[in-house]
Amino acid sequence: MGSIKKHKWGIISSLIVAAALFYGGFQLGAVQSPPAAQEPQVEVSSDGPLGVSSTLLWDAIDIVKNKYIHIDDVKDEDFLYGTIRGAVNALGDPYTTFLNPSDAKKFDEDIRGNFGGIGAEIGKRDGQLIVVSPLKDNPAERVGLKAGDIIVKVDDTLMADFTVEEAVKIIRGEEGTVVTLLIMREEWNEAKEFEITRATVIIPTLEWEMIASPGQEDKNIVYIQLYTFNANASSLFRDAVTEALFSGTKGVILDLRNNSGGFLDVAINLAGWFIDKGDTVTEERFRSGESRALVARGNAALRNLPVVVLVNGGSASASEILAGALRDLRGAKLVGEKTFGKGSVQELETLKDGSTLKISTAEWLTPAGHSIDKEGLEPDIEVALEEPAEGEEFEDAQLKKAIEVITPMLGQAAPPPLVIEYVDLRSATSSE
Repeated sequence: MGSIKKHKWGIISSLIVAAALFYGGFQLGAVQSPPAAQEPQVEVSSDGPLGVSSTLLWDAIDIVKNKYIHIDDVKDEDFLYGTIRGAVNALGDPYTTFLNPSDAKKFDEDIRGNFGGIGAEIGKRDGQLIVVSPLKDNPAERVGLKAGDIIVKVDDTLMADFTVEEAVKIIRGEEGTVVTLLIMREEWNEAKEFEITRATVIIPTLEWEMIASPGQEDKNIVYIQLYTFNANASSLFRDAVTEALFSGTKGVILDLRNNSGGFLDVAINLAGWFIDKGDTVTEERFRSGESRALVARGNAALRNLPVVVLVNGGSASASEILAGALRDLRGAKLVGEKTFGKGSVQELETLKDGSTLKISTAEWLTPAGHSIDKEGLEPDIEVALEEPAEGEEFEDAQLKKAIEVITPMLGQAAPPPLVIEYVDLRSATSSE
């Protein structure tokens, strides 16, 4: 993908020469001062949760503490937290992370308080830090960041080995200050810098309107754009659907593009507008093989109306759960681009010293048993968005296709009698 993945043989050759010189020096030193011959020692005992001897770990730390030249700059707790972080990183799971007490406290303060940011959901895929979705009307979207953009550097810091939480700490900052992101995009030949002024992040929830199908004067399709599954989404969705039904809507276009998720219970609740009460919305499967079905509990007021769902690479987590359920149970067509593929469940464990461990404990399956995690959802009708030429207006080709797909289905079934229920979400849990 572009210049980042193009290796220069001259550079590689230089690195090989440097490595050879380093190794040659090591060998020369060994020849000049040969160590006493020793038989390799193999530890066969098993003492601890790893199933192998943990004395290897203590031996390595002991050697480091006795021989490292700058050991006075290292605290014992640094070894402890470094060991835990290494164990977590060995899982290769971008959603399982460890935060030491100071980082955990700062992260919690940032979430609870006001902070300056760029307004983008950040994630990791294939070891690369990426923009999952820029949030509407926030700095990241205004400067032109897009879902799927690879974050190569933040200011002068390369992001290759950073966790999501570590990267967020650097990207956030005082409102009004500028952070520079070096971004690589699939269709580019080289990375580009984006200067973004941090601001208070404002996350919109939902917008909707009645639109007309081609050649019709009557606005008979309700178009609902859902930006996040927060605690307000259920009541706002209820209000929109109620008014749309009284207005005589004959179809629903649900736009989940760049919606990176939120509360799982909200996704379950919204699914209940489209499917029968008691139908499985998603299945939570644990490593033991056991599973738990999460079922719809709504009024199915939209059960008989045709539905088309818009998705893209920024549709993740709760968005994928809802889109997958509507396709499996209602035959809803997904229009747009492949979704992100975030289908795992995390639990947050607080350790006794104030450290926190976020660990993936289960994965989500669609009602038909398809795994979402790392796979995402392929659209039924793939439509890419193209940048308009200079001076031309942007045309939403994906929405245009969704209208084209739903139009022949309008009027094929009447909605059931309108019954509005309210689900209390004060105990809602997050799908993140």
